[in-house]
Amino acid sequence: MTRFWSSLFTLLAAIIVALPMLTAPAAAQSLDDLRASGKVGERFDGLAVARDSAFADFVDEVNAKRQAIYAEQAGKQGIPASQVGAVYAQEIIEQVPDGTWILTDQGEWRQK
Repeated sequence: MTRFWSSLFTLLAAIIVALPMLTAPAAAQSLDDLRASGKVGERFDGLAVARDSAFADFVDEVNAKRQAIYAEQAGKQGIPASQVGAVYAQEIIEQVPDGTWILTDQGEWRQK
């Protein structure tokens, strides 16, 4: 193997090994851990909010799952998904631990 190909192979191997580490912060922590650290909060409409942009992709995944549930329930009940989300938000906010950041419908952050 030539030196060029050997170096290229080594570089590609390093990239493949390092790639999972780029997403490790979000994957390594649960939603509860991220809430407790203040990196993720909850919104009045039943969606999570990334308070630290490093966790935006993680929050997008959480919200996609929640929105699917809200849409399914809305279809069953014949009401808007936003209404279902608001009801779920009340439950989520009741269940999160004290200290969790909540974004109100006025756009203000407060801690539970």
